[in-house]
Amino acid sequence: MSETINLSIAVRRLHPDARLPRYAHTGLWGDLAADLYSVHAATVEPHKTTLVATGLAMAFPAEYGALVEDRSGLAVKGITTLAGVIDPGYRGELKVVLTNVTDAPIELAAGDRIAQLRIVQRLQASFEEVDDLDATHRGEGGFGSTGHK
Repeated sequence: MSETINLSIAVRRLHPDARLPRYAHTGLWGDLAADLYSVHAATVEPHKTTLVATGLAMAFPAEYGALVEDRSGLAVKGITTLAGVIDPGYRGELKVVLTNVTDAPIELAAGDRIAQLRIVQRLQASFEEVDDLDATHRGEGGFGSTGHK
């Protein structure tokens, strides 16, 4: 069994009502991502994208960053996140890009859970151009290639 890495992330509250990210479930079978909260009420209009402020800035260690991802409860209602990469060098306010894919406006209250923050280890790869790629069983099979719906 692998051990959980305990990592400390410095968080600066930019608004007095901002809530620090929080894991709803911790411990051995805890959550993969921490909840992010809106600092202001917002309306996400139908088929529109809006930035929702968290009122927080963070300082990730150089080896880590984060991904902002959907909350399943909001996704079921038609709210999805877009563009959610937080690089370790970023020190500005964390804002969440939300898109409403429904035909009705969706109201968010101040303090609502709006997304999840998943901490990831930063890897830096080198990219080498080659003439051919090695063969695999899947090959070039992409979307829908398994035949499963």
